[in-house]
Amino acid sequence: MIRRILHRLFLPCSEATLLMEKRNAQSISTRENRMLNMHIMICKWCRMYNEKLALLDKVFKKTFSEQETEINESEIQDFKSKMIDKLNF
Repeated sequence: MIRRILHRLFLPCSEATLLMEKRNAQSISTRENRMLNMHIMICKWCRMYNEKLALLDKVFKKTFSEQETEINESEIQDFKSKMIDKLNF
């Protein structure tokens, strides 16, 4: 019960996932980072999403670094956006 209240007051899941994506693409402010970390500690779904996002980034970086092909940062972001849309069914 308390977790739900804190969860909704501080940072909803929709904002948390956006901050996770933003953090992977570029840096976020200290305040945003603190709020995101608090949210991840409280919300098991966002914690799992964050772990999967980190795994996907690691796999993509390894795969694309082995291939010697140029991948646009915008192409990566487009792919991430499509994945988020599919996960938010």
